[in-house]
Amino acid sequence: MAKNSVTLIVPILNEEKSLPLFFERLDPALAEIKKSHKSVRFTLLFVDDGSTDASALIVQKAKLKQAKIQMINLTRNFGKENALFAGLNHCTTDAAIPMDVDLQDPPEVIDQMITEWRAGTDIVDAKRASRSEDSFFQRFTAAGFYRVFNIFSERPMPENVGDFRLFDREVVTALQQIGDKKRFNKEIFSWIGFKTTQIEFARPARAAGASRHSFWRLWNMALDGIFSASTIPLRFWSYIGFLIALFTFLYLIFVILYTLAFGRLVPGYSSTIVAVLFFGGLNLLSVGIMGEYIGRIYAEVRNRPNYLIKSTYGMGED
Repeated sequence: MAKNSVTLIVPILNEEKSLPLFFERLDPALAEIKKSHKSVRFTLLFVDDGSTDASALIVQKAKLKQAKIQMINLTRNFGKENALFAGLNHCTTDAAIPMDVDLQDPPEVIDQMITEWRAGTDIVDAKRASRSEDSFFQRFTAAGFYRVFNIFSERPMPENVGDFRLFDREVVTALQQIGDKKRFNKEIFSWIGFKTTQIEFARPARAAGASRHSFWRLWNMALDGIFSASTIPLRFWSYIGFLIALFTFLYLIFVILYTLAFGRLVPGYSSTIVAVLFFGGLNLLSVGIMGEYIGRIYAEVRNRPNYLIKSTYGMGED
């Protein structure tokens, strides 16, 4: 199969400050890549995820010598996971590379990705060499998430690998078949299999603007990832229920023996309240976990589309 055309999929949301810097850096980087990969052709596919600033206008006015520009405008903000899915669904080239517009995914790394791809790899993961630019709290929570996720998941997810990857056409076709309503793309990328290679790169700070990933949003994404990847949390509460039932049975035997030996056992008020609150809390927690799964079942049953397209640009059916 020919390996000549590559689509860079770039989800954007209110990135009018980052876009000029992105174009300024991307065009010469692609020119350098074409020196070593002369036959490669690039398409730049933006997915505007409901921007309210001038992002869409900046994209439409941009002129690049090294890449064709296309854009999909969604009707509202559907989230980055769905915006990336929209880009993959409309990718028609031999390979796709999702990347961020804030230049934390350096375009110069694409050269090495294409080299690995043309050598026969289906997926090329770009792994952060370190997280030294992150705070201690960010590094600690990220390491904890990967550890917990890989315990629960059917297939482990590589640490410190984001959406910045190269997918062969065969992989893109496979990803297009997965219509999860609650998407956690990193888990899906690990689940599909295929021959995978990792390359490392130094991830710089954002070129402009600030990250929109607050702690609460990252926490919700982590829960989506864990609940999407496995049913082990449900099974875990089956084990907890068994252990509590076993403990209750043993305590019942103790009460009976104690009463036969020493007479009536009068329980204390404090211990009763503690027991009620403890088991009540466990019940609420288990119901909450079941609710997470039921909510996902509800989303799947409704079968609403992951996104809606308002308009396109540069795609032949504008």
